[in-house]
Amino acid sequence: MNAIRLVTLAAIWGASFLFMRMGGPDFGVIPLIALRVGIAALLLLPVLRNARARSEFKTGAWPLFVVGVTNSALPFCLLTYAALYMSASVDSILNATAPLWTAVIAFFWLNVPLKRTQVIGLLVGFVGVAILAGHEIGEGGAGALGAVVAAILATLSYGFAANYSKRRLAAVAPLVSAFGSQLFAAIVLAPGAIVYWPQTPIHLTNWVAVVLLGSLCTAVAYILYFRLVRNAGAQYAASVNFLVPIFGVMWGAIFLHEHLTLRTGLGCLVILIGTGLTTGKIKGLRGRLAQLKP
Repeated sequence: MNAIRLVTLAAIWGASFLFMRMGGPDFGVIPLIALRVGIAALLLLPVLRNARARSEFKTGAWPLFVVGVTNSALPFCLLTYAALYMSASVDSILNATAPLWTAVIAFFWLNVPLKRTQVIGLLVGFVGVAILAGHEIGEGGAGALGAVVAAILATLSYGFAANYSKRRLAAVAPLVSAFGSQLFAAIVLAPGAIVYWPQTPIHLTNWVAVVLLGSLCTAVAYILYFRLVRNAGAQYAASVNFLVPIFGVMWGAIFLHEHLTLRTGLGCLVILIGTGLTTGKIKGLRGRLAQLKP
């Protein structure tokens, strides 16, 4: 059952890049994400039905605001901007570098030591980013460089938010954190959404995309993720990061007719190997390498 939940969650989060790619041009970046987090906050509102949850929300309001900006509003907007100029496939692959930035920020900010294998993983992961980014910039149009930078900044923001949450939201229930972060993200983005609301009619397909983005890819995904954490542990749930790019590439190919080039596939593989080493998901590699020494 946990394996089914894990694959389902990866499929849902992989689809978010498809929906951002679909809805971004019509809605614009800020209106699309404001709707996404607003819908999610509305659907997650029932988590405040008990007094304890309301108390946690009240006492954790400022940290929830910070996480709402750095884990939702900012990275969602940056990834949607990137999706305007790059494929959903590449967007989802670059998103998989978030654990790399989480480890780097933890090292410099929280003095969390890095093992040799993790350092190797970071180097491998960033080589993968260089391969993928170089190909995308070389083959893409005028906005390719900005798109790559935006996607990387989004993962950097995720890395900050992950470490900040560990320090400031440890006493807040996960679903309360999910609701609070989406609510504050919606509040922050609302003025921009009003100012930049599209003046032309939105195609029905893109309305469906944004509803699915907010309800399925955000609200339902958070519930599924935290249920997975509860039943199988945080480490097991975190392995979803390795599956999301697979589904991002698959949905892009099926629905948007995107093509995965050999170099893009190589970059994806190198990034996932680096992430696996950094997060400890790939174990025993050091020992196997040692056996190869003369």
